[in-house]
Amino acid sequence: MLSNQPSVALGLWPLAGVTTIGVTPEDRRSTLARAIELGITTFDTAFSYGYQGESDRLLSEFMGSERDRYRIISKVGQRWTQEKTRVVNGYPKQLIADAEVNLKRMGIESTDLLMLHSPDPEIPLEDSTLALCQLHQQGKCHSIGICNSSVEQIKRFHQIALIESTPATAIQCPLNLMQRESQSMLIPQAQTLGLSAHVYWTLMKGLLAGRIQRDHQFAAGDSRPSYEIFQGASRDRAHRIVDGLTALGQSINASPSELAIGWALSQPGVEYALVGARSVAQVEQIAKATPLDAEILKAVNLIAAP
Repeated sequence: MLSNQPSVALGLWPLAGVTTIGVTPEDRRSTLARAIELGITTFDTAFSYGYQGESDRLLSEFMGSERDRYRIISKVGQRWTQEKTRVVNGYPKQLIADAEVNLKRMGIESTDLLMLHSPDPEIPLEDSTLALCQLHQQGKCHSIGICNSSVEQIKRFHQIALIESTPATAIQCPLNLMQRESQSMLIPQAQTLGLSAHVYWTLMKGLLAGRIQRDHQFAAGDSRPSYEIFQGASRDRAHRIVDGLTALGQSINASPSELAIGWALSQPGVEYALVGARSVAQVEQIAKATPLDAEILKAVNLIAAP
């Protein structure tokens, strides 16, 4: 269910070192340490965040005896092949095995929320959901959720969890100033079922943060240029939005990142904005984000209007 105040959760994918170029062990530790100093205590990880569970292992270094201080969101259902290709795998035995590996990596007995990373088209959703319910019954997670799913899949997931007396509490889906499709049916359906939305790509991999200029040259191996939003008219529109956010932010002492994340946190049904960071400077920006007041929200909506 929704908390009283929607807030930022630190997404650990950038620190896993798979697609983010040049992240060092020192970057990982300093970024997470600074996030905790700034009051971020909810972290989003997954079995596939790192070829060898780097994000889980990073968390284990910081939790120690203070496990109750943190809220841990984890995901199973995606994993790496020996060729380092990420694949969907929703087989119940694999989900259970991977969830147990997650816990061992983090050095904890249970996660606060365990999510199906994505439905497996080769496996009935009921089978994958029942595996998560089993993990809950064994005390290995406090609640369950589902990511990257359709309205019908959310409804079915919730129905199965209800039958199994397992608390289903959240979905994960994309949402940002340029990509709002989740607002039409997905998030409203989740609200109807009592599920909160954890939204990702709130800064669209940095494009809406104001750090990527129009003439930016991406490093070799950076996956972002392959996304449609980083190309052509979509890229131009993103830069125009950032220009508007920058101008607005200068008048109220707020960065484009704060405004873009704050917009996501202000949307009905949203509990967390899952935002990644790879450096201390980045985490310092995202930690400032809070829901926007009505006047600022209206201004941001005007800036990003189609």
